[in-house]
Parts: sequence; C-alpha cells; structure tokens
Amino acid sequence: MADSSFHEIFSEKKLADLFPLDRSDQFFDALYGDAAEGAYDISLVFQGIQNNALAFEFHLKQRPGRCLACNLTYGLPAVFSRHPVINLNGLFRKIAEHLENKATALKWEIGATSEVSPALHVIPFTIHLEPQQDKKNNRK
Repeated sequence: MADSSFHEIFSEKKLADLFPLDRSDQFFDALYGDAAEGAYDISLVFQGIQNNALAFEFHLKQRPGRCLACNLTYGLPAVFSRHPVINLNGLFRKIAEHLENKATALKWEIGATSEVSPALHVIPFTIHLEPQQDKKNNRK
C-alpha cells in the first residue's frame, strides 16, 4: 500500500467533505445549545499509513478569544466515540468507501487527546486495514 496514493485519496478537500468545518458548530449547538459557546474548531487531518492502518487526527484549534486549555478536551475521545454529531461510525463507513479497493477497513479506534500547543489539541483516529491480496499471486 503506497502512502502517496492514500494522500491523494484523502486530500484536504476530501477531508473537508468527509468532516465539514460546520460540524464544530453543530457539535457545540448540541452540547451547549449555542454554537458560539464552542472554544475550538474541529477538523480532520490525514497523517498517513502506520502499521497497516490509516492515521487520521482530529485537530481542535482554539477559536479567537477562547481558551482551549480551559475546556475538557481530555475527555473528548469518549464523547466523540458516541456523539451523533461527530458520528465516528458514519465517518468510518465514508472513509471505507473511499479506499478504492486498495484495502478493506476493519475497525476504527480513537486515541487520547494530546496537547501540541495551547492553541492546538489533537485526537488520533485510526482506521485499521486488511490489505487486498494481489489476485495474480493467489492463482495456483
């Protein structure tokens, strides 16, 4: 599996289609009843292939005049895993549809929040893969 081919599939534009920026406002509207109460914007970033898995990250970027560190971002992986607006099961299915027969998506996993900077926190989102067998090599 060539890493570059997956970078082509999961371009910034494709990621914005899979996980639109307005989903941040929808998430905060559901949590607080007002999207303006959100302290950060959520985006999906593709990092590449690692150990037969697609490595994505949710980037939580501080909004102007807000405090990202003051929010409970460390509890978000549990919230994200079951929140209907974030919809990780749906996101997993959409990503699986875009693999173009290069691999089969087996399952997803969400990791712990890490603080890259006071204005950026990151949550890993991993899609574990089963590579497609080359049909020529399977002939007897």
